[in-house]
Amino acid sequence: MIWGKRRLLRKCENKLFPNTIISIQTYRDRIYVGDVQESFHYCKYRWDENQLYIFAHDYVPRWLTASYHIDFDTMAGADKFGNFYFVRRPQGVSDEIEEDPTGGKIKWEQGKLNGAPNKVEEIVQFHVGDVVTALQKALLIPGGGECIIYGTVMCSLGALLAFTSREDVDFFSHLEMHVRQEHPPLCGRDHMAYRSAYFPVRDVIDGDLCEQFPTLPPDLQRKIADELDRTPGEILKKLEDARNKII
Repeated sequence: MIWGKRRLLRKCENKLFPNTIISIQTYRDRIYVGDVQESFHYCKYRWDENQLYIFAHDYVPRWLTASYHIDFDTMAGADKFGNFYFVRRPQGVSDEIEEDPTGGKIKWEQGKLNGAPNKVEEIVQFHVGDVVTALQKALLIPGGGECIIYGTVMCSLGALLAFTSREDVDFFSHLEMHVRQEHPPLCGRDHMAYRSAYFPVRDVIDGDLCEQFPTLPPDLQRKIADELDRTPGEILKKLEDARNKII
């Protein structure tokens, strides 16, 4: 484009974002804006009015370092203190916004301190322990499970895999609990306190801790397996199956 012959026209503008915008993702008529210090803002574009409205935002101030759009109501983000989290719009409020053709509730209702009228819910919390700088949804092997891959500033890679059955959730959560109790860290630090360094860990099972099960002494493996009503071989098979869904 030759700037002397053509110009870009500003068709629509919103100056209500608090600090500096570092990420923008879109889906249909929604815009998901990541602020450097105030986490995510959910915006809606009204074609008939040619206006952008901020209808929801995160109530926790987050210094974003990475973000990724998951689905219509869900965003994944990471902050500079090593936390990974998901935020989601409540389904009832999301439906109400879509069914309101006039945009009156979005346009006229204001939250406290000139904030958005609605708040997103933080549904996942996990302290990685390193600054996450990149997030990407990917399928690493043919026929495997789709997962969220993250990269950190210290050049490590990790994957977050969603469980598809309640049985797997119950199994791995109990395995994590028993390994946490029977195999504490060498330095004596509480595992739960570490993963909840800034916010209480929520709906995430620490795969690194579960992967320590094969390194335990045989008698300790049998003790944990008895608590789970399984054999050590069955537990190792479950760990291998979960690993094979990623790599």
